[in-house]
Amino acid sequence: MGSVVDRRTLIQHAGWGYFVLAFVARLPFAMMVVGLLTLTTSVTGSVALGGLASAAAGIGAVIAGPLVGDGVDRLGQRRILVPLGLMNGGMLALFPLVVSLGGSAAPGMIVLVSGLIGATAPQAAAMSRSRIIALIQQRLHPELRDRTFTRAMSYESAADETAFVIGPVLVGVLASFIAPWAPIAIAAALSIVFVSAFALHPTATVTTGNRERGARAPFTALLRPRILVLVGGTFGVGLFFGSALTSLTAFLERSGEGAQAGLIYGLMGIGSAVLALAVAAFPARFTMRWRWIAFSATMTVTAGLYAMVGTVSAATLLIVLMGLGVGPTLVTIFSLAGARSPEGRSATTMTMLGSALTLAQALAAAITGAVAESVSVGVAMLFPAAAAMLVTVCGLLNARVRTAEVALPERTNPAVTGTSGVLR
Repeated sequence: MGSVVDRRTLIQHAGWGYFVLAFVARLPFAMMVVGLLTLTTSVTGSVALGGLASAAAGIGAVIAGPLVGDGVDRLGQRRILVPLGLMNGGMLALFPLVVSLGGSAAPGMIVLVSGLIGATAPQAAAMSRSRIIALIQQRLHPELRDRTFTRAMSYESAADETAFVIGPVLVGVLASFIAPWAPIAIAAALSIVFVSAFALHPTATVTTGNRERGARAPFTALLRPRILVLVGGTFGVGLFFGSALTSLTAFLERSGEGAQAGLIYGLMGIGSAVLALAVAAFPARFTMRWRWIAFSATMTVTAGLYAMVGTVSAATLLIVLMGLGVGPTLVTIFSLAGARSPEGRSATTMTMLGSALTLAQALAAAITGAVAESVSVGVAMLFPAAAAMLVTVCGLLNARVRTAEVALPERTNPAVTGTSGVLR
């Protein structure tokens, strides 16, 4: 049965309610790492155990992510997301009880349940991107696809930025004004209600590739350099997020203004989201590979200056400037992922990138916090610059990989056919 092609916009096909659901469904994932760290540290008094809990969640997500994506590509989003949302909500609801048990077995149980929370995380952001790509590919008129694809990827990255900023802020506010268990309880409710609603939305039936004819690339297609360099880029961005938030918190606590950490970190997300949306207006001659290099270099320079600040006002300014680089970088990487994902492997590709980002954020938060506590805050503030350098190196490798593959046959994603070179 052929797909319906008309001149309705993406918003008209998906409906406004979809974008609200897709955004709220992101929040449990965005709250997970910081929420586990906050609750575990508060109840047990051990920052090290809190770091282990958040790292276990990240590891669980990165192990299960590709399996979840593969299941979605095979069976569709509804069959995977509905049980995942319910299981994730149940694990989150169980976690405060596990933390409060105490005893010699408690640390092992805390790490185990944290890992299960990460493993069952639905990763709504990756699923949303996969749906959007499928809608553009199958439902939009060919003349609208190129422009809509760029704008949609810009919006998705801006939504990610906003969620990853709002998530930690929500954790801080709920933990401060209610109790340390409140963020986890709210995340459990959001996972059960909004992830399930997201899974049951009509757009969940739209699929990438052509499953009916069995047109699906082998899993080994995901291990090619052009995909792995994207995974490396998102891993670097995750390191940047985790180290920036944790080092900023440590710096402000040393200055006696730790309560402002969430607010100041939020400024990075605002600037980042705004510029991420502006990517759609960039000229086609400013190609993806050069955008990645240019904006990751901006991250590196501003993060290097951030490591040398001595006042709260200077740190705030540099946090804003750092955000101007990270937003467009994320848009670029995920846009490339949408264009390069092997046939029938869109969800798997997106979950690989999302899992890498989450794992890196968790590891960076744990390591940066430990360094700030045991070595010095100054050393911890160097970590965002190191993470940004990794993103830049991956950008340079991406340019090399793409150049090397120009002569090779490559599947062009139908959603972005006719890009006039913008995805080079």
